[in-house]
Amino acid sequence: MWGGRGALLAAIPMLAIVTVPLIALASASSPSDIAAGARHPLFVPALWLSARTTVASLAVIVAAGTPLAWWLARASGRGTRSVELLVDLPVVIPPAVMGIALLQTFGPQGLLGPAMGSLGINLPFTTTAVVAAQVVVSAPFYIQGAAAAFRRVDGDLLIVARTLGQSPAGAFFRIAVPLALPGMVAGAALSWARALGEFGATLFFAGNFPGSTQTMPLAIYTALESDTRVAVALALVLAAASVLLLIPLRTLPSLLSRRVDRPSRSPHARSPAK
Repeated sequence: MWGGRGALLAAIPMLAIVTVPLIALASASSPSDIAAGARHPLFVPALWLSARTTVASLAVIVAAGTPLAWWLARASGRGTRSVELLVDLPVVIPPAVMGIALLQTFGPQGLLGPAMGSLGINLPFTTTAVVAAQVVVSAPFYIQGAAAAFRRVDGDLLIVARTLGQSPAGAFFRIAVPLALPGMVAGAALSWARALGEFGATLFFAGNFPGSTQTMPLAIYTALESDTRVAVALALVLAAASVLLLIPLRTLPSLLSRRVDRPSRSPHARSPAK
């Protein structure tokens, strides 16, 4: 096993690959450039749209993904592994391909498009399409994180809760969710970060229309074609938002874990029988 110094020296190339581009991005913009980027007509609508759509997509992911994560944590067998494979597919399939797949599903000539069109529902190239694209590409991060957290919940605690009169839903919300909350929060944060940076699926399925489908990554792409300084400033703002997200992502789960563990460490807790 390498010593600490040897391991650090071996890690320097990877650390450089990760950090040097971010340092270059930060050094490429002056405060005046950042201010100019914040005043650019693309900035506020794209930032507001990104905020609204990512919050909406995260709400959909948590509401629909939590039951699936619970089932994955408690089920077993070939069927479970097949479902896990399906859940992970959006992670390995290129986002542009997912965007085309969504278009072939909900487009006018797609699998479900004609039926939806007869009901007056038009999904592609709308703000709702942005949310749909974000849900598809970022849901696996929450589902897998929540499933891993649920697997760490002691099943005996659920059995005890049932013997004390709790319904299955009551045992889930009163026992499983509080114990798994740190992992669920971490998965939700990763999912939200992935949705915030989504580009390919959104471009192909929702388009790049300012005010309705142009999120921050698409605004950066648009600005890059006309003014590199504005694009760099917008990119720096998005990077700063991601860093601000990373801080609670690294600290909140541990704080929640301490809160969950605190009752067992209380001075009034019963000591084990000798």
